[in-house]
Amino acid sequence: MAMRRAAALLFLPGLLGLAQVLPLPPRAASAPGGREFAAGLRSLSLREREQAIYEQILGGNVPAGSRRLVPVHVTAQSAGTTRRATFWVSPDYLAVGSEPDYFLAPLSPATAQRIAERLGCILPTRRMVDAIYGAAEVKLAPDPIPPSAAMTTVPVFAAHNDLVWIQRSARLETYPWGALVAGHKKDLVLSPRLADAPGKVAIYGWHRTNGVPIQPLYLGHTSIYVDYSHGVRLVQQDLVLDGVATTVARVLADPACAGVLSDEGPIAQPRYPMPDQAPSP
Repeated sequence: MAMRRAAALLFLPGLLGLAQVLPLPPRAASAPGGREFAAGLRSLSLREREQAIYEQILGGNVPAGSRRLVPVHVTAQSAGTTRRATFWVSPDYLAVGSEPDYFLAPLSPATAQRIAERLGCILPTRRMVDAIYGAAEVKLAPDPIPPSAAMTTVPVFAAHNDLVWIQRSARLETYPWGALVAGHKKDLVLSPRLADAPGKVAIYGWHRTNGVPIQPLYLGHTSIYVDYSHGVRLVQQDLVLDGVATTVARVLADPACAGVLSDEGPIAQPRYPMPDQAPSP
């Protein structure tokens, strides 16, 4: 135990001192922009669409500012002890394209999990989403589209993307690309309630500017339901807890310290089921 702690402390200065970056290849000069890519998704099935998004993201077609992760610091009581943690998150939700031309890509939890695990990441909990919103330099106001059957279609995804772009571009002079931004999407989250709700997705967030989320924690949708308001925020597995390097998954599974990251208690298996392919409708 002492040797493991010593090794973790040796690793700690590097973890805290170096920029945390998603392990993605460079974006190809021929990669499609967000608008072009989104237009090509309109005729695809859910499975085909998600596979296309997966391939673009893992192939490096993501905005440059989204690669460098941002630290978020949290302090909370867990099992009667005050715990302090630092975790690193993507500055925006997963997107395909470049900074001036990106497409924020709503995804099912299975595909989000596939991407997260390929990149050494995990999805956030409700408490982590609140902490990310609190730490965000850029707090965008939610801009809902009236509910309809079309809200699960790519044209509405793209229309909402344009609304977000207008808000974000207005803040670029003060907060350039790479600043932590929140408030414009609901998050796919981890929850211990998923253990008793197989085949469901947990969503939470979309904070108003007063800090109150529009969407309470909700597990009413099936895991293949995806609408325009959903976003995927990546959290790096590496984490510092009380000065010691560990991982988000270990902390969430440990009843003694899970409370620093989860206000619902421990999460024994902090991941969504990950089929070999994206889901079928």
